[in-house]
Amino acid sequence: MERQSEIPQLLGDLISRNSTKLTEADTRLLDVMMQDPIRAAMENGKAVSFRAGVHPASAVRLARRLGFKGYPEFRTFLQASLIKGGGDFESPAARMAARLVRAEDGGVLSSVLDSEIAALQQVRNAVSDADVRGFSDVLRDCRRVFVFGRGHSAALASLIALRLNRSGYPAVDLAGQMHLIAEALATLGPGDVVWLLAFRKASPLIHQIRKIAAERGAKVLALTDLLSARIDPAPDRQISVSRGEAGESQSLVVPMTIANAVILDLAAIDDGRSLRALSGFKAFRADCGLSPVIL
Repeated sequence: MERQSEIPQLLGDLISRNSTKLTEADTRLLDVMMQDPIRAAMENGKAVSFRAGVHPASAVRLARRLGFKGYPEFRTFLQASLIKGGGDFESPAARMAARLVRAEDGGVLSSVLDSEIAALQQVRNAVSDADVRGFSDVLRDCRRVFVFGRGHSAALASLIALRLNRSGYPAVDLAGQMHLIAEALATLGPGDVVWLLAFRKASPLIHQIRKIAAERGAKVLALTDLLSARIDPAPDRQISVSRGEAGESQSLVVPMTIANAVILDLAAIDDGRSLRALSGFKAFRADCGLSPVIL
């Protein structure tokens, strides 16, 4: 495009700014694109024209009326909007398509690896040893830990609860027993810790649990990404970190790495409690003849 700084960021804005130039064929093309903007960002001009029932050259003419040199440049604009998470593409399918767009040249595996590596590298600057120690200090002196996450974070909540239990810290995975969550929260009190996990969006239940914990005097830890960093009232300790840029794979390795660092640091400051518990668990499993695959 001739004046890059004036390019609107959303397809809807682009259409509005050029509405007086549009022909009937343009309108048919744009109707098809707006119905499925994700597919439009992935297809070439010929395919979009075919779906709209217009001449194959119509897509090229539309792109030029909108200020692009040709359809490939228009398609690049659509893909850039997709990758940046623009309002035209704010959906799980759009985020998946954006990652596919990024992977076109280098391959899917390489794209995912590059994204994970970049996300992990930025953790060095975003999270300090003091942040990790803040979490482990709270956990060391607690009576019980209640871990809660929804969606993708629920898997990490389960792993954290498992590791804490094996390290000798009684932990409850609230997400794993949603039918009993009221009963579990009713027992909260001073000395307990609630560890919240929130990715992309802090659910209403996260805020509700936080409020209950505050009312009952339990301390709250929160591990979140930047999009869900705001929890009210503010947790006693919180680590917020990016899991990847828009259009990149939203890393689960990043929060898992931080959680692992907290549990490892806990073992370093609890006067051998974690190590004794792990040894005891191993001996118990061997004595009982229980399969490590099951446990």
